[in-house]
Amino acid sequence: MRSLYTAATGMVGMQLQIDTTSNNIANVNTIGYKKQRAEFADLFYQVAEYAGTATSANTISPTGIEVGLGVRPTAVTKMFSQGNFKETGNNLDLSITGNGFFQIQLPDGTTGYTRNGSFKLDNNGQMVNSDGYPLLPEIVIPEDATQIAVGTDGTVSVLQGGQTELNQIGQIDIANFINPAGLHSLGDNLYINTTASGDPVVGVPGLNGLGQVRQGFVEMSNVQLVEEMTDLITGQRAYEANSKAIQTSDAMLQTVNGLKR
Repeated sequence: MRSLYTAATGMVGMQLQIDTTSNNIANVNTIGYKKQRAEFADLFYQVAEYAGTATSANTISPTGIEVGLGVRPTAVTKMFSQGNFKETGNNLDLSITGNGFFQIQLPDGTTGYTRNGSFKLDNNGQMVNSDGYPLLPEIVIPEDATQIAVGTDGTVSVLQGGQTELNQIGQIDIANFINPAGLHSLGDNLYINTTASGDPVVGVPGLNGLGQVRQGFVEMSNVQLVEEMTDLITGQRAYEANSKAIQTSDAMLQTVNGLKR
């Protein structure tokens, strides 16, 4: 009975949707998090009669008979729409308005990418993320700095003790990709590039389609809780409906097994 296996694929698919939605809800307050969306496609069809089959000398079947065999997951797509901004007043909190990612040096020497601009200073005065991974290009704040200013173009300037003018000490460049959805998620708000995402295009914020840097703000998650709750409900009901299809198929088999001569 095909419906048993067809409904089973539906339950597996809806489980993936609920898992994806649950992860979105769990990260509703994660800085720089980008929501994910599960996508599906129908499986191939068992053909009992092809459309266009001759039904007489002068007529053909207009539709045919094709029975679908279920559904399969095809992708979990990252949605890189802009999240809301939250003002923090912290000079080390940065956000990107528009396209682009901050560059982070990972422990193995490779470069990771993030939308989370909540930076700190380590014991050497270097700007790092919450795990202590340094921002690229390297920015080191002098010990006697009394004020830190980051321009929308990524220039970093400081006011040092005894001085009245800001001195530029570095430049923050950001990276973008032709296909950000192809980035591989490492967790900890970090991505690495893949062949699907393409190589990073690094440049000065505000130029060549890159976003601008804003100081004193962080970008919150782009998850819309109302949408996620709706998706959670529809996923749950679809899961239940598929389980009902299995129960119905089981009742039909029970009826067949109860037939007597």
